[in-house]
Amino acid sequence: MDYSIGQALLVGLWAAFCFAGHILGTYTNRALFISFGVGLILGDLPTAVTFGATAELAFMGFGVGPGGSTPPNPLGPGIVGTILAISVNDLTPEAALSLSYPFAILVPFVITLVFSINANNLAWSKKAIEEGNYRKFHFLANTTLMGFVLFAFLFGLIATLSTSGLRTVVDAVPAWLIEGLSVAGGLLPAIGFALIMSTMFKKEYIPAIILGYVLVAYLEVPVIGLAFAGAVLAFNNYFNGKNNKQSNNSNSSQFNESSEGGYEDGI
Repeated sequence: MDYSIGQALLVGLWAAFCFAGHILGTYTNRALFISFGVGLILGDLPTAVTFGATAELAFMGFGVGPGGSTPPNPLGPGIVGTILAISVNDLTPEAALSLSYPFAILVPFVITLVFSINANNLAWSKKAIEEGNYRKFHFLANTTLMGFVLFAFLFGLIATLSTSGLRTVVDAVPAWLIEGLSVAGGLLPAIGFALIMSTMFKKEYIPAIILGYVLVAYLEVPVIGLAFAGAVLAFNNYFNGKNNKQSNNSNSSQFNESSEGGYEDGI
């Protein structure tokens, strides 16, 4: 299936809007959100959302940049992966995620390039203010955002117009390799969660991890049921912590009162 120029333009505009969140501080640059819009434009929302949910599970952890490194960016899979999942027959969301993951590595290089090009903007902006040229200042203050928007628009436009080429490449991949990519794509969410746990792991979370593993591996509880179980644990920990804090405050106040009484008695 090939898409029209109008659809390609809409995907480009959607990609630009989503990627702008990288600068504006919003959460539009997320795999699930990007895939949702692409699915609406290309006419296959269920497949797009299924792929977006798979990619989002992985990028929840990939958003963590260890040691100040630039993490993979969800724009690549959000656009290219969704197009692959919709356009290529019998391609699983996991395989589409694996095939589109190189674009997640490419986008951070472009981000670094845009930042590098605009590295001297601060000095130029200061000079423009000193000269009273506020129009130039506003332009310089937004060049980084404009660079991001332009790149994302061209990326979405070219990816949509290149659908037939992407399909040809995927069709040339052997079936056994596609199956392997599906397995690898299925592991990416687990790797993402492992990255999250590596940065926030505490011994107090071990019971919750074991419980989640038992529920999924042995009882085959679906994700919604697992979410409710996690909510129960979260509420339990919250209220227990609140009660313990109140108890500690009460004990502390009693201790202070008894100490004051002792001093009054001359002890």
